[in-house]
Parts: sequence; C-alpha cells; structure tokens
Amino acid sequence: MTGSATTTPLSQNARSRKVFFVLPSYNEALSLPRLLPRIKAAMEDQGLAYEAIVVNDGSADDTLKVAQHQATLMPVTIVDHGRNRGLGEAIKSGLLKASQLARPEDVIVTMDADNTHPPELVGSMVERIVEGYELVVASRFVSGGQQVGLAAHRRMLSLGAGSLLKIVFPVGGVSDYSCGFRAYSGAIIRRALDVYGDKFIEEQGFSCFVDLLLKLRRLGVRACQVPLVLRYDFKEGRSKMPIKRTILRYVRLIGKNLTRADSRPFRRLPTRQVLGVTAL
Repeated sequence: MTGSATTTPLSQNARSRKVFFVLPSYNEALSLPRLLPRIKAAMEDQGLAYEAIVVNDGSADDTLKVAQHQATLMPVTIVDHGRNRGLGEAIKSGLLKASQLARPEDVIVTMDADNTHPPELVGSMVERIVEGYELVVASRFVSGGQQVGLAAHRRMLSLGAGSLLKIVFPVGGVSDYSCGFRAYSGAIIRRALDVYGDKFIEEQGFSCFVDLLLKLRRLGVRACQVPLVLRYDFKEGRSKMPIKRTILRYVRLIGKNLTRADSRPFRRLPTRQVLGVTAL
C-alpha cells in the first residue's frame, strides 16, 4: 500500500457509511480548487456518499468565494468564521457541524485543505472504522508512509514531539500524534462532546490534534493507523505553522495533562470493546 489509494473494492458495509470531510481553511483559494475535485473523484470512484465541510477561518483571499462555487458542483457545507480564530477553533467548528449531520456509524474525516493529504486514502480508513476502530490516523511513520517535500525542521518537530508523547501518554495503535489527517467514527465524536462539552478541543494552534487525541485516550478510544504519503510539495505557498509557538504549546499541553488525575501518564490505558473488537 502506498498510502495514496485504495487497492481493493470497498465492502458493502463501508459503502453504507457517509463520509464528512472537515476542512479548516485559511487563505486556501489556490488549494481548494485542486483538493475538492480530488475528494469528489475519490468518493465517487469508491462509491461513498460524502459531504465536505469547509470552515473558512477569516481568510483574506477568495477562499469563501471558491468554496461557494464548489458548492454548486459537489456536496459542500460552508462554516464561515468571519474572522481568523485559529486552527483549533476551525477544527472544533467543523467537528461540531459534522456531529450534527453524521449518524453514529458514519465517518468524520479531518484533513488539511492545502492538498497535501490524499483523499484517495479515505476508503481504507473507512474500512478500519467498519472493522470496529473509532479512530484511524494516517501516519507518516509506519511502513509505507513517507514525507515528500517537508522541511527538515518540520520533520524533526513531528518526530520529536511524537516520540516524547508516545512515552508519556501512550495510545495503543498510534505513533503519529500530530498529523491531522484522521478518520473518526461519528459515535466517538459524539461521546467526546457529551463528556467534554465545549472543551473537547481547547488548544488553538496545531497542538489541537494532540489535545483531542489525549482526550480520546482517556475515553478508551480504539485506534489504528494506515500509511500516509504526505505530499508537501503539492502545497501552495508557505507553511502556516509557527514553529516556536507550536513547541511551547506542546510543552504546555504535556504539563497540563501530567497534572490530571485521570491521565495516568507512562502507561497504556485500556480500550473499550467496540463492535466485537476485543479490548486490550
């Protein structure tokens, strides 16, 4: 498996699920016209019903106009923040909207809107949800995964942060803690909202993905990974990640979770039995 395509036909059970794409978008007027048609083609090719939720996070370019145009060509729902509120708030708004639309058995996919994540991989992620997993992470760090065109300092940050987090807060089946390309069951997102309410995501920057993962860890999430080929060379424009600020947020988030009584650091928490999958 290359991490960019599904090589076998999807099961009937997989095709009975609807996929909701959450796309946090800040100044993505150049990328969305490439990504959204890829999503449409991939879902139609795999026989999956879908809807793209574009969260326009106060873009200063034509992101909103592009999304409105694409909505005339494919199923697109637009959430418009009006002003820039940050990645964490964009992911939160998108997941809230998806949870309102999705059935518990449906699949909610978060992915970057800059065309670096391959929507062709979603079919295999949906199959893992059908098998009983509640979270499927597209990982650069498993066999078949790789990163193309990513700067060395970004590689070191992802690898270093992931290595530290795996030691302090191990999550069974997950080695890539920072990648935002994930598939969630509709049921686990609803459960997170029931337990944590509006605080199910509290981090505002790129650390929001770790924040949500650690909360799901405490819920006993059943997780696995599929290999991802990250094509950063497809990205239009420069990275929006502030490296120093992101490192500080990771450090603060680790410290905050170390003090929680229910975090139980340095040990793997038990997972729940889900759809016949035996808990660890």
